[in-house]
Amino acid sequence: MSLPPNFLEELRLRTPLAPLIGRSVKLTRAGRQWRGCCPFHGEKSPSFYVYDDHYHCFGCGAHGDAIAYVMQSQGASFPEAVERLAAEAGLEVPKATPQQARREEKRRDLHGVMQAAAEAFQRRLRLPEGRAGLDYLLRRGLSEETIRKFGLGWSGGGRGTLAADLKPLGIEPPQLVEAGLMRAGEGDAPPADLYFNRVMFPIRDRRGRIVSFGGRVLGDAQPKYVNGPETELFSKRRNLYGADLAREAAFKGAPVVVVEGYMDVIALHQAGFGGAVAPLGTALTEEQLAELWRMAPQPLLCFDGDKAGLRAAARAAELALPLLSPERSLGFVTLPAGEDPDTLVAKGGSGAFRTLLEAARPLSAVLYGMLAEKHPGGTPEARAALRHDLEDAAGKIPDKFLAGEYRRALLDSFFAGNRRPAPAPRQPWSPRGGAGGRGARPLAPALNLPRPGIDPAQVRQEQARCLLAITLAHPWLLGEVEEALASLELPEGMARRLQQAMLGWHGGTERLEAAALADHLEKMDPDGLAWLRQSPRMLPAAAKEAALPQLVTQQWWYFFGRFRGEAALLLEREAAVRDLAATGSAAAQTRLIRLNELLAAQRRGEMEEENEGG
Repeated sequence: MSLPPNFLEELRLRTPLAPLIGRSVKLTRAGRQWRGCCPFHGEKSPSFYVYDDHYHCFGCGAHGDAIAYVMQSQGASFPEAVERLAAEAGLEVPKATPQQARREEKRRDLHGVMQAAAEAFQRRLRLPEGRAGLDYLLRRGLSEETIRKFGLGWSGGGRGTLAADLKPLGIEPPQLVEAGLMRAGEGDAPPADLYFNRVMFPIRDRRGRIVSFGGRVLGDAQPKYVNGPETELFSKRRNLYGADLAREAAFKGAPVVVVEGYMDVIALHQAGFGGAVAPLGTALTEEQLAELWRMAPQPLLCFDGDKAGLRAAARAAELALPLLSPERSLGFVTLPAGEDPDTLVAKGGSGAFRTLLEAARPLSAVLYGMLAEKHPGGTPEARAALRHDLEDAAGKIPDKFLAGEYRRALLDSFFAGNRRPAPAPRQPWSPRGGAGGRGARPLAPALNLPRPGIDPAQVRQEQARCLLAITLAHPWLLGEVEEALASLELPEGMARRLQQAMLGWHGGTERLEAAALADHLEKMDPDGLAWLRQSPRMLPAAAKEAALPQLVTQQWWYFFGRFRGEAALLLEREAAVRDLAATGSAAAQTRLIRLNELLAAQRRGEMEEENEGG
């Protein structure tokens, strides 16, 4: 069964290995990889590792990709394995035809053409006519080793030069046109050269095969750079310059850094940053983001600090939001004004660029700054518009736990930026000496009134009301606390009915908004909704709509702890530890932190009432 390599590559890209293998093998995180007991030989200690694009057993030597795993684990043939994976990935398997076979043969021939062209360009760089190109590269600070490593060359100055160089190898102009090295002539005109008088940069795919070229002209001629056209071998949307070298460096722990141009990538590699890559004359695409995430969970995007750089960062942030997961994010690096990575390294060495990488900002911070810039000013309208955009941005993230974390981070920044200073504490009044001090009126003695008896059932009922009122005001909490809320034995009656109504609503809605939840409760249990809203001054501060997300989370877990004794909390913590080990998610980590805080507070006997301002 002969299938197009592009189809097989797309199938592998759409089939994440860890979820596929995790159906039959218990996997746990081991750094950036996953580890488990090998399914192909009996073992008690795990030696089977799953990477982004392959698996390997260090015990029996089993090795392969997604297709190989289905074949080995299910006894499927190659066509059967491809059919099963394609069905899950939503791809249609191409039918084998004589035309397809000829196309594949042509593709193999085109790879040979590209390699021959690269060798011809490299030879010309060392000829007298290529001296200007070689001097340019050396003047830019590249070493001879770097020039050879990246296969840099010279196109030649005369028209028809490349065709003449490759003719002895049996390569004809029509093949050069198909490979994107020449342009088809108009009418009866012969093909024309695409590159002349240019320094040549081979572009390789992730497997290291040359698929296109970029050419830089010397002097002030325009365009300064010419990139190869779309061909059978090359797609600008899918490829990244330097990806073949960056994959290996990233596997060894190097940060993956996205910069703008060829020379930036080459200069960074020479300075020791082997994970540098660049798009190919286009804005970053979804396909390129997927390739970056195959290399590293949080690649760093490096942009200029000018308006164009900020616009590029904004486009990348918007593109990434619907693709994020707990294992995939982005960091952002802003270059000093007037600098690019090439010039920065030339002036300040690798240390200058490393300092920038260490100061990289997370996607959440960049996203907040981008949206805040769209709504300047402190008017109620501007603040409402900004808050709406922040909620909308978090809602684009498909993973509900991650969306909840982003919502909290963005709203924390929103409220921190608009928080008013707290008023100074009031001092005892004095008619002669002002507040406090000499001559102040003595404070009235405290009244020792008898305390009424405490009804434990009424206390639990009021605690349940506080917990549910916080949830009503901030339904985004349900993404984090759904399982914990479902585990509580709330008092019978309105509290229990409201608990079930909220959980049922969360399971069937995509709009985690307070108004939507209130409308649902108004239909399901109007008496319960009225109960939640009565005596608002007796509710904790977190039940207010404007409460800071951090306070909301703390107070929710505080009331949760009131319902669970120490033994129950210990069991809950054990489950949270297992969940964190299995998923590594931010939500599981947050849950474990809250439970540890609750246990520590209970053991100290200091469960604080965090309802100041209520």
